[in-house]
Amino acid sequence: MATTIANLTAKADGSMEGVFATLRVNAPITLIPNNNKSREDAPDYRIVNKRTGFEIGAGWNRISQRSGEEYLSVKLEAPEIGVIFGNLAPAPGGDDSKKVILWNNPQ
Repeated sequence: MATTIANLTAKADGSMEGVFATLRVNAPITLIPNNNKSREDAPDYRIVNKRTGFEIGAGWNRISQRSGEEYLSVKLEAPEIGVIFGNLAPAPGGDDSKKVILWNNPQ
């Protein structure tokens, strides 16, 4: 079972805004497209805490080996949570502007 750790809304400029929430954290976040990548392996998105302005993660466009579809793989990191990996997915309900980040349980 996948665990939702963020609810997001896609904006016209390509960014996404919402809330990252776990048992310890409840933070407004923005995923900002990294249009000026300096290297090929640089993140495609920067994840910023809207309250503090601090970067707390990044996202990379990936291609699924199973389906061949593109998805966004994210990494969030902060002292109170350590490192969390997840994937961006459509939110339930069918609204294309609504997205969720699903936690990738390392077990």
